Amino acid sequence: MTNQITINLDINGKTHALAVEPRVTLLDALREHLELTGTKKGCDQGQCGACTVHVDGRRVLSCLTLAVQAEGRSVTTIEGLSAPGADLHSVQSAFLEHDAFQCGYCTPGQIMSAVACIREGHAGSDEEIREYMSGNLCRCGAYPHIVEAVREAAKVMS
Repeated sequence: MTNQITINLDINGKTHALAVEPRVTLLDALREHLELTGTKKGCDQGQCGACTVHVDGRRVLSCLTLAVQAEGRSVTTIEGLSAPGADLHSVQSAFLEHDAFQCGYCTPGQIMSAVACIREGHAGSDEEIREYMSGNLCRCGAYPHIVEAVREAAKVMS
């Protein structure tokens, strides 16, 4: 018998009531309970950044965040960056334009980190972009293109 609790999560502007075990991560709540599979499960140890989402506008690793910790806070996933039917977010467009992905597995986390990096004011130079994006790993090695995409999107977002 499981010991479930009911939590209300504000995900991409919509409130969801979930019955989960207290130890369920935000990542698993998103993927397994809400079927928002854009956020990826990479290392499940907070080392790769594939699971990056925004909580109250700040980037967090959803594999290291309990779902209950997100209750009462605003969570944005890759699916919520732009409104349904709207144009892509400027970072998403820049990633496409600069071919900043290969296999695509890390791309949602990279994009979520890039948005936060720009909003935090850390896109002033290529070195700064690399430093503030360093928590997101790309096994394909698309880093030069990712930096180009972040630099381009920063111009549009500023």
